[in-house]
Amino acid sequence: MIKEHESVVLARDLPQEHLQSGDLGVVVSLHKDGIAYEVEFMTLAGKTLTVVTLEAEDIRPVNSRMLPHIREIAV
Repeated sequence: MIKEHESVVLARDLPQEHLQSGDLGVVVSLHKDGIAYEVEFMTLAGKTLTVVTLEAEDIRPVNSRMLPHIREIAV
């Protein structure tokens, strides 16, 4: 199970939040033992873009074989 303060990868696009599958976020809280998560997404400069509630299937844990990818957001 994913824990608070762990990095996660978004598993689907969320266009209303300007997020794409593959974006990196951090879990800020858990709901109902991991059924859902509050995840913060931020820029590399540390500015919070959004905090969204996501179901477990919407995110996946980060592993040691992943490589981050940089993109600009259009807000």
